Amino acid sequence: MPSLLQLRTGRARLVDGHVTAYGRDQQHGPVTAHALGLAGDEVGDPRVHGGPEKAVYAYAASNYPLWAADHPQHAARLVPGAFGENLLVEGLDEESAHVGDRYRIGTALVEVCQPRQPCATFARWFDDPLMVKAMVRNGRSGWYLRVVEEGAMQGGDAVTLEHRPDGAWSIARVLRVSYRSPPDKAELAALARAPGLATSWADWAARTAVSERPGPKAL
Repeated sequence: MPSLLQLRTGRARLVDGHVTAYGRDQQHGPVTAHALGLAGDEVGDPRVHGGPEKAVYAYAASNYPLWAADHPQHAARLVPGAFGENLLVEGLDEESAHVGDRYRIGTALVEVCQPRQPCATFARWFDDPLMVKAMVRNGRSGWYLRVVEEGAMQGGDAVTLEHRPDGAWSIARVLRVSYRSPPDKAELAALARAPGLATSWADWAARTAVSERPGPKAL
């Protein structure tokens, strides 16, 4: 049974000239999940973060030792919270989490809707611009959740699958198809129809599938 190991929230603050909430702190009691995120959690740049289809960011605990093995120079920083996650989850990863999956965590019901795309803040956190492409290559992106039913969750809660749509795409498959170069236009057309996929991602896949000069998803 998958479980929630840690729940983390953060406040936006100025770090090295940039407003960010990346460094989130572990919370030890129940926290309410709302349609736009966890109570007490903020984002630094609402143009690209936050919103109902990036309400909560989940990350697989099993990815951490893999990152440390691949990037020993960053081992000291590769501890829970290093990816800015809200939820550190045991028993799920990008292969087993599928778009459209609905999970009950505490009294909240959440739905997987898209992978995380690495950004400049991620690179700054590690002081290493190569980490962005590393996440694309290794597929250890984590995934964003919609909040379908508001409720409270906390570390130690079970993460219980309540629904998986027919034809569900794993997060890993979404990443492989989206970043393939050159793209497979038929696969992108199928991706655009994947049940539960975030609107922005589905719109990109649909446009790219009919483009005369298609390219992989931009970072």
